Amino acid sequence: MSKLVIMESPSKAKTVKKYLGSDYEVIASVGHIRDLPKSLLGVDVEHGFTPRYVDIPGKSALIRQLKEAAARSERIFLATDPDREGEAIAWHLALLLGMPLTQENRVTFNEITRTAVTAGIQVPRQLDMNLVNAQQARRVLDRIVGYKLSPFLWKKVRKGLSAGRVQSATVSLVVDRENEIRAFVSEEYWTLDATLSVTEKGRTFPAKFYGTATSKIKIKNKEQADAILEELKTASYQATTVKTGTRRVAPAPPFTTSTMQQEANRRLNFSSRRTMKTAQELYEGVEVAGVGATGLITYMRTDSLRISEEARRAGNDYIRHTFGDGYLPPKARYYKSKSNAQDAHEAIRPSVPSLTPEQVKNSLTGDQYKLYKLIWERFMASLMADQIQNTCQVDISAGKYLFKASGYTVEFDGHAALYVEEKDEKSDENKPLPVIHQGDTLFCRKIGGNQHFTQPPARYNEATLIKAMEESGIGRPSTYAATVSTILSREYVERDGKAIKPTLLGEVVTGLMKEQFPEVVDLEFTAHMEEQLDGVEHGKDDWVHVLEQFYGGFSETLAKAEKDMEKVKVPEVETDEVCELCGRRMVIKTGRYGKFLACPGYPTCKNTKRIVETAEGECPKCGGQLVSKKSRGGRKFYGCVNYPKCDFATWNDPTKETCPKCGKTLFRKKGKNGGIVCLTEGCGYEK
Repeated sequence: MSKLVIMESPSKAKTVKKYLGSDYEVIASVGHIRDLPKSLLGVDVEHGFTPRYVDIPGKSALIRQLKEAAARSERIFLATDPDREGEAIAWHLALLLGMPLTQENRVTFNEITRTAVTAGIQVPRQLDMNLVNAQQARRVLDRIVGYKLSPFLWKKVRKGLSAGRVQSATVSLVVDRENEIRAFVSEEYWTLDATLSVTEKGRTFPAKFYGTATSKIKIKNKEQADAILEELKTASYQATTVKTGTRRVAPAPPFTTSTMQQEANRRLNFSSRRTMKTAQELYEGVEVAGVGATGLITYMRTDSLRISEEARRAGNDYIRHTFGDGYLPPKARYYKSKSNAQDAHEAIRPSVPSLTPEQVKNSLTGDQYKLYKLIWERFMASLMADQIQNTCQVDISAGKYLFKASGYTVEFDGHAALYVEEKDEKSDENKPLPVIHQGDTLFCRKIGGNQHFTQPPARYNEATLIKAMEESGIGRPSTYAATVSTILSREYVERDGKAIKPTLLGEVVTGLMKEQFPEVVDLEFTAHMEEQLDGVEHGKDDWVHVLEQFYGGFSETLAKAEKDMEKVKVPEVETDEVCELCGRRMVIKTGRYGKFLACPGYPTCKNTKRIVETAEGECPKCGGQLVSKKSRGGRKFYGCVNYPKCDFATWNDPTKETCPKCGKTLFRKKGKNGGIVCLTEGCGYEK
């Protein structure tokens, strides 16, 4: 008789089977096998919030296969993912197969490598019911909010809407930011920028106006700027103070789920969903040439910055061999996780640090290679020495006024030899200054005033929204990507380029929620609920008690809102498109297949149209207008307005430029190495 190992993922099961050999049968449950029923609340709120679990439709054959395999096995190991969700799946499997809950049959792998799998299978443990109950509490809590609030929204707003504990708070973040932008009052200000040099024809450097030696001056308008510039016409410039120093820049820590999603969005333009899908593939196992099936990264749902000493030694060996001993810090660097981190797993790192991205490149898809390279470089750089910069700051007198200049040179590149973290807000890069001595007379080569206006806070993009969710304590590593995907698919928010902004529907629903159910969209309340769920996981709180505390006030608020509140109408967005049948301005509606134009005179006038977003340029095949479209995956591309008669389509962005050879529209290639290209058949022009 063989031993049975049950995992979640078929691809992970395939990898693990190769490590364990013929004595083991490895089967995948393909995620959950039991869940709350779809069409019912499935929770007895009157009797201890008892959940009613049912077999997931469509899994009857798999359940039968699992039972048959269990019957012929001498030992069963439950090897689902090492988190709350995985623990709950293992618990459901144990109940389904009639396994005693006190039996030591639960095994976990933080990485899918031969060493980790063979070691993990040797130390089975009992199911952790604290983890199971934390997942049950989250599932039941989200089911109550979703199944009680969604019908309320159907009655009071419109059919088909949904509400969720984490999604509603996240939409509120986006709406609040939009309201900040609308309320922002822009103010004019001016800067004075000088271009100076040490000698009359020497290398120039920039200097910024500060004020006087005793105080900073804010220049509010052109008149004030011109008056100062007039005084500076006859001023002589002198370096009054030159300060030099040394600055150490530490590397960024290895990735958590949140920081990986943020950096992949900034650097690779990956959505959080795309990042997590690719990370899952890297974790579950890839067939690597010369190595075999192996998981390339550790578990990708984590908020910890901890790494194993074995991985540290392997990383240090690579750094020492590739860069030299000088690129290792004098003392090993340990990063501290956030105070509210669950710290259940290591940080995300390569399972085998010695496997470089170039070694595995030919075995990976494009997305897998890009993400593995990012994870590998970030991990390696986190172990490396600080970058050392020689800094220089200069105060420059110009009559009674003061200018400042600063710059640096890199004395030792350290971790920056491999990896530098991207920033959401890019600052002006400090360039090295020429050699300047205190007392030097400087030459003013150019000076001028520049008008500016204060800017409102930027809209969130996917990276900054996930960062805000993490900082506010909304959700946990396993929920960030799913939450962002949900609020986009529900059309509470939409993309505007890379930015995320609320829709009218999102604003109306959020306003209603804030008025009637303030706790559901309150960030502090949502964060507190996450802390209580963490408390259940650590055995500090009883999961039923957590639900009782929430449900009492929630049910009373819901009953009052259903009784007192009138139906809310979502404003329609009017367009410039005129209905050719009745002359009214058409409005944007949303249907089963997305947005479309409709006449507001319905049902008297039933005219509808497709929404066509025109783009720069003309079709290189037939000369028709180019239009912007979206693929099934939501990716933007360009096609011809005459489709299906003309089948031209491209991912490349059209430009205003025309080809010097054939006169047709030129396109800008996607990617970092993109150039300008003509897509007209037979032309071949490129620059």
